[in-house]
Amino acid sequence: MSSLSVIVPVYNEQKFLASSLDRLLSAKIADEIIIFDDGSTDDSASIAKHYEDKYDNIKLLLSSSNKGKGSVLTLAKEEINCDFVTIHDADLEYFPEDLHLMYEKIKSFPHSLVLGSRFIGTKKRKNLYRRTVLANKVVSVFFSFVFNKRITDIATCYKMMSSENFIKLNLIEKGFSIEIEIVAKYLRKGLQIEIHEIPIQYEGRSYQEGKKIKTLDGFKYLIKTLRYRLF
Repeated sequence: MSSLSVIVPVYNEQKFLASSLDRLLSAKIADEIIIFDDGSTDDSASIAKHYEDKYDNIKLLLSSSNKGKGSVLTLAKEEINCDFVTIHDADLEYFPEDLHLMYEKIKSFPHSLVLGSRFIGTKKRKNLYRRTVLANKVVSVFFSFVFNKRITDIATCYKMMSSENFIKLNLIEKGFSIEIEIVAKYLRKGLQIEIHEIPIQYEGRSYQEGKKIKTLDGFKYLIKTLRYRLF
């Protein structure tokens, strides 16, 4: 019987973390939840510790400094004990109940990469800020052209794959460019996989509420796309 690990990167998310974990637990999708607190300076780590003490399937990892999302995923992969893995950001923008459809797809195509897309289907979406959407769409179109593979939402947090393939990727990005690296390396390494996109819900938050990814990251994504295609 297959199993799913969910990695939850956390950095200064005390306002949202408890609600995010409650929602993830209520979805009854994760066999293992790996919370990685990336050097938070607020009460995120203590909130995460409370959940680790309360639930047997939750494991907390701590960093003494802020290393970035890419570094978190690279370090967390050493702790995965399940067949498949996905990422769930702690900021309440994504809906973990959507992971069920992604999980059904990955179980049917275990060597594929399954992406949750905010730009296909008719799922509920709120607060999709124009500047962020435009940057993501530009990068997604550019990535699709460069790799000759249509991707509608390259920056999505929801990426699901086999743990074996996740480890094989040998990820090196330290920040948000990890989103580009994961998909690019799947395509570039010649893994015998398909990429499936599943419609997901989304409720964006503002920078005042703590949103961390910036428009500038979109320009970095363009550069990284070329780098992973050419080198």
